Order: sequence, then C-alpha cells, then structure tokens
Amino acid sequence: MSFHVTSICTNHKFGSATRKQVITFLADKASDDGSGIWCSKGTIAQSTELSKSTVKRTITQFLNEGIILETGKRSNSRGYTVEYRINLDQVAQLPLTKELPETTGVTVNPVQHEPQTIP
Repeated sequence: MSFHVTSICTNHKFGSATRKQVITFLADKASDDGSGIWCSKGTIAQSTELSKSTVKRTITQFLNEGIILETGKRSNSRGYTVEYRINLDQVAQLPLTKELPETTGVTVNPVQHEPQTIP
C-alpha cells in the first residue's frame, strides 16, 4: 500500500469517476514505485462496486494509454493473476485536478514588531 502513489493518482485527472476509482484502487495496492499490483479484476469489481466488464474495459484503456503496464503473472488456484505497475511518468503528464498557484510565498509580514509600551 502506497500513500505516495495514491496521492499522485488522486491529484491527476483520469477522465471519469470510473477511471479514477479503478486507478485509485490499483494505486492503493502498489509499492512506492507503482509496481507490485496483483489483484483479480473480480476483486477490483467487488471492492469498487463496478461491474467486472467495466473494470476489464478500464484496465484495457489504461494499458493502451500506457498508464499501467503488465509486468508478469502470478499463479493462483484459478490459473493466474496479471501483475501490473502504474507508470508514474505517464500519470504525471495528465492534467492536475487543481491548478497550482502561480506565486507562492509569505502572505503576511514575517517581521514581528515589539508591542508599544505605555509610559
């Protein structure tokens, strides 16, 4: 579970609430470099309350766009589960959910004057 990858993904636009929900689920399962994601599409569908066909379609879109990459397969009792990695470089090229301010800095005078004393 990577708060780093989840934060990166939540700060970028993916085009729809469905796509955002799937990538956020995957990001939550990733290591800090975006790798090591192995969960079945059925598990993703059950956890996100999306249909399995919607999850499959969304993952196929992400693969075609280079947002996620297949890195291998893990054997399980029903055959195998595909292992994925989120391509953080590709995610970084997506628009941000909110624009960063053009200027940053101190908004108040940082110099604190001594209070006046009454004689």
